[in-house]
Amino acid sequence: MSVILGIDPGSRITGYGIVQQQGAKFAYLGSGCIRTPDADLSIKLNTIFNGLAEIIQQYQPTTFAIEQVFLAHNPDSALKLGQARGAAIVAATQADLPVFEYSARQIKQAVVGTGAADKSQVQHMVQQILKLSGKPQADAADGLAVAICHGNTNQSLINMAGVAKKTVRGRLRR
Repeated sequence: MSVILGIDPGSRITGYGIVQQQGAKFAYLGSGCIRTPDADLSIKLNTIFNGLAEIIQQYQPTTFAIEQVFLAHNPDSALKLGQARGAAIVAATQADLPVFEYSARQIKQAVVGTGAADKSQVQHMVQQILKLSGKPQADAADGLAVAICHGNTNQSLINMAGVAKKTVRGRLRR
């Protein structure tokens, strides 16, 4: 059983989601957004770091997963996003959590079934997978989607390793 903290980083809003995974099943533990003040970037980064440090202390996750930087049209936005990711990753490494990164396409593929899904489709599938009574806020749903993506990826690797253990000289054991 693992507790996965998923992060959708942003310099204005950082979405997070915490799920517990046991085998192929997920249970919702919490989600939300860290909203940064309208201030200098250094204050925003400190807010992200401190907010995630509190969440890590509260939920005691065993794994940290975060969305990778996507190629933005505005280089300044991409740099700020990268710095927000850095603040989040430092919070995880300070807590000795292993860090895993996934592209937006991988996350959408793992949760919705298509890498071209939009935010509303991600929200809907997160609600279905976690059996939530309502749709989570968009950024929080993205954080939950990152956590689900990591859980699905990790479970697939475990399943493949199990098959590999059963294989001897290219043949399945009976």
